[in-house]
Amino acid sequence: MHILHISGAITLLAGSIFLVLGALGVVRMPDPFNRIQAGTKATTLGTILVMSGLGMLHPSWLPKLFILIFFIVITNPISSHVLARVMHNLQVPLWSKKDQLSEEEE
Repeated sequence: MHILHISGAITLLAGSIFLVLGALGVVRMPDPFNRIQAGTKATTLGTILVMSGLGMLHPSWLPKLFILIFFIVITNPISSHVLARVMHNLQVPLWSKKDQLSEEEE
């Protein structure tokens, strides 16, 4: 097997793992602000890795994949920022459970 196919498959697998972990983070995080952060970071990196792996497996697709990667790198953080700003303006409450690591004030 060609080394480019092996590295492409590994990159695809790594991207898929990031996407699954991002979905798990969206489900497990306690408030919407944390969900946005978990989803945005993991999906941005996961999608970049998946598209890079596809580019290694199909080199003729690389120009189109680079355009898609550029679009995702620009739009994903901007959209999450806009969503967080709207939630802040709507005064969506933060997670209210006390932090176990913070020092107790008496």
